[in-house]
Amino acid sequence: MATRTVVTRTRRAEPEAPAGFQFTRDMIPSTVDGGNGTISEYRLKAWELYESLPVPTTKDEPWRRTDIRGLKMSSFRQPTPDDYAQLPAPRSELLQPLAGEQHGGQLILQPGKEQLHLDPILLEKGVVFTDLLTAEREHPELVEKILGKIVRPNEGKFAAMAAALANTGVFLYIPKNTIVEDPLHSILWGPGSGMAYFSHILVYVDDGASLTYVHEFSSPEESVGQVMHTGLVEIHVGEASNLRFVELQSWGENVWHFTHERAHVGRDANLDWIFGALGSHLTKNFSELDLVGQGASGRVSGFYFTDSDQHLDHDTQQNHLAPHTTSDLLFKGALKDNSRSVWQGMIYVAPNAQKTDGYQANRNLVLSEKARADSIPGLEILADDVRCTHGATV
Repeated sequence: MATRTVVTRTRRAEPEAPAGFQFTRDMIPSTVDGGNGTISEYRLKAWELYESLPVPTTKDEPWRRTDIRGLKMSSFRQPTPDDYAQLPAPRSELLQPLAGEQHGGQLILQPGKEQLHLDPILLEKGVVFTDLLTAEREHPELVEKILGKIVRPNEGKFAAMAAALANTGVFLYIPKNTIVEDPLHSILWGPGSGMAYFSHILVYVDDGASLTYVHEFSSPEESVGQVMHTGLVEIHVGEASNLRFVELQSWGENVWHFTHERAHVGRDANLDWIFGALGSHLTKNFSELDLVGQGASGRVSGFYFTDSDQHLDHDTQQNHLAPHTTSDLLFKGALKDNSRSVWQGMIYVAPNAQKTDGYQANRNLVLSEKARADSIPGLEILADDVRCTHGATV
């Protein structure tokens, strides 16, 4: 009798999905409206979205090159004022002006321990520069002019999370025709193993106003465990106004950094948006420039340097939504060790946005064999009288 051999294949066990976030609805900050006003409604709706939206995976096209399965979601908690009594203070060099001799105002953000200085002359002019929760209590009518109007909570799990739970952040309002001579500066300081930080930055530059605003994210270089920051940035640049917004992150080596950011630029207005990224273990940043008024212009500049096993992913969008608009984007980086950068860029031109001039480029210097830089430029043009170009080099 012939012997028959049967070979069976054992299916390899799939790795277990990591436990989810342990955040709860009672972590939503209370506001002055007693839970019945516009701000509370915004936060509660954002919480409902947060609960319903899935954690992104590499099966989602915007996240295809960024894997967050290593994020220990169940380990995070919000810091308390008691935590800050034991955590290190911001480094002194972070508090110095980047240019010139002084700040027009400075805001140091630590939940429950904010520190603010603002030039009295700016107060007299009606400038509002304060932390998010103070603004919700003292200036709700101004907050409502921009809150959720530019970045919407339904844009993703992390956007909804930050919208609902943000307990720190900045509110900046510049009245019409106000010129701010000295830069305003804020810093979010985020130390502590296992901590989760949720921030929301709101910038409203009214018509004819002008200023430079610098915001920094930072933490101690080393921490024992993971730290997470999730944030939103909403910017309104009114007609014929000018804003230079400098955004720097020097997070420590174990920080996971997720942000959704968008600016609306009005008629004949200009935005100069500068990114600098030196820190974090992993960054996923969505940044959009919306040129919504005729004659609007925007320049977006980014620089980064990665080492070790860092992973930085910048997803940019330049949206030309009105005629005679101009955008210019350049991201430059250097990489070494096993690090990786991802830049995904898109220029979109709406059907009515004739006479558009758009440009985007990403240039990388790869300094080791195992480092990797991915550059994915793109164009979507629905108008026929435009000039749009892109480029990438590694």
